[in-house]
Amino acid sequence: MAELADEVLQGDVRALARAATLVENKRGEALLTKLSPHAGRALILGITGAPGAGKSTLCDQLISLLRAEGKTVGVIAVDPSSPVTGGAILGDRIRMQQHHADPGVFIRSMATRGIPGGIARATADLVTLLDAAGRDVVIIETVGVGQSEVEVARLAQVTILVTVPGSGDDVQAMKAGVLEIADVFVINKADLPGTDKLEQELRQIAGDRPLLRTVASEGQGIADVLQAARKCKREAHLRPVETAPRIDHLGIAVRSLDQALKFYEAQLGLYVAMRETVAQEKVNVAMLPLGDPRIELLEPSEPDSVIGKFIDKRGEGLHHIALKVPDLLKSVERLRAAGARILNEPHTGAGGHLYVFVHPASTGGVLLELIQA
Repeated sequence: MAELADEVLQGDVRALARAATLVENKRGEALLTKLSPHAGRALILGITGAPGAGKSTLCDQLISLLRAEGKTVGVIAVDPSSPVTGGAILGDRIRMQQHHADPGVFIRSMATRGIPGGIARATADLVTLLDAAGRDVVIIETVGVGQSEVEVARLAQVTILVTVPGSGDDVQAMKAGVLEIADVFVINKADLPGTDKLEQELRQIAGDRPLLRTVASEGQGIADVLQAARKCKREAHLRPVETAPRIDHLGIAVRSLDQALKFYEAQLGLYVAMRETVAQEKVNVAMLPLGDPRIELLEPSEPDSVIGKFIDKRGEGLHHIALKVPDLLKSVERLRAAGARILNEPHTGAGGHLYVFVHPASTGGVLLELIQA
C-alpha cells in the first residue's frame, strides 16, 4: 500500500486507477489513511439535477474549460446500477469520450448499488483519493433522481443544480430537498421556451444565490458557471472558521431499520438521505437529516456485531453521540494526552467520514464518536 500511495502522489494514472478500484471495492482503507493528509486542496464540485437536464454535457464543457486553463480534473460519475451485474449501467466509456486520452482528466463511473441519495457508498473515499492525487478540480455528477440527491452537498464544496425549462411543477415538488442545498442554480437549454418562467420561479427560491443560464451543448454560459462556483468557494473560505465541536448525528440502535423507519418517515416526516451497509462494522445504516445534524439508525447485520451485542445487553436506544471536529488527529492526540480512552485508530465509516470512538468511561457514561469535519 505504501508503494501504491507513493505512485498515486507522483501522478501515476495507472496507479490512480488501481487505487480507485480498491476504494470502490472497500479495500482501500489503509491506502486512504496514507493519502488523506495530502488531500484538501482541490475544488470539489457537485453537479446534480433531474435526468435529462444536461448534467453530463455541462460536465464535459467544464472539463474542456478547465483543461484550457491547465487544470487537472477528476470526475466521479455516479450511475444507476445494473440489475444483473450490479455495475454502472452507463459507464465511463460512454461519458465524455473526448477526454479519455487526456492524462489530465481521470473519469470514474460508479454504480449506486441501491444506495439512495444520488451518491455511491464509496464516492466520499474516491473524492479523497482524487484530491490527494493532486487533481485541481474534482467533479461529482449524481445519478439524477431529484429530491433525494441532497447527499451530494455533504461531499461537494459547491453544489450546482442543473434545471431545464418546462420543469415548473418539479420546482414546486423539489423545494424541500435539492433546491435548498444548491449553491449555484443553472438553467440549461436556456434557448428553449419556458426559460423566463423557470427563472422567475427559481429566483424566489435562490435568493442571493447565483442563477445562471446556459446552453451547454453550444458551450454557452459555462465560464460564468465556473466563475460562480469559484466565487462560492472563496466566500466560504472568508467565513469564520469553526473551532468548537458540533453535533453531527445521534446514533440509535434498532433491531429493524424497516420497522424504525415506519416511525421516523411516516410519523415524523423525515426522509432517508443515505442507506448503506458497513461491512467492517457488521451494521446496516440509515441517515435521516435534521437540518445539519442527523439521526443515524443502526441495525445489526450480524448477531455478533457491536450493535447486535449492544441491543442484546441494553435493548434498542441511544448508542452514541457523534461530534464533528475541525482536526480529528489533533483532537485524538489531545484526548490521549489527557488520559481519555480511545477505542480505535481513525478509519473510514458510514458516509465516508473519518472517525474514532471514545469509551463511555471517559465521557460520563455515553459512547462518543468524533468525526473529521
